[in-house]
Amino acid sequence: MAKLIVLFNLKPETRVEDYEKFARELDLPVVNALPSVRKFEVLKATGTMAGTPSPYQYIEIIDLHSLEQLGKDVQTEQVQKIAGQFRTLANDPIFIITENL
Repeated sequence: MAKLIVLFNLKPETRVEDYEKFARELDLPVVNALPSVRKFEVLKATGTMAGTPSPYQYIEIIDLHSLEQLGKDVQTEQVQKIAGQFRTLANDPIFIITENL
């Protein structure tokens, strides 16, 4: 099954509290309810194993039932609204599509 991994930092003007409220109250419930999504998690990076700061503040892991269905889901008005809000908070997120070996 495919997983979508999203790596990102917050924009300098974004407060951590504002992003985390958005994630808990909007992003997580909406994305977890999509037909294409098996499970959606947002992780806050705390550092690297080497003891250095993480290059990214947050990691999203979206475990998918279907990448094709996700393409349909993201076209809905509700998801477009959430994605627009996300873009105002996150600085140049990187979206990586993965699959199990």
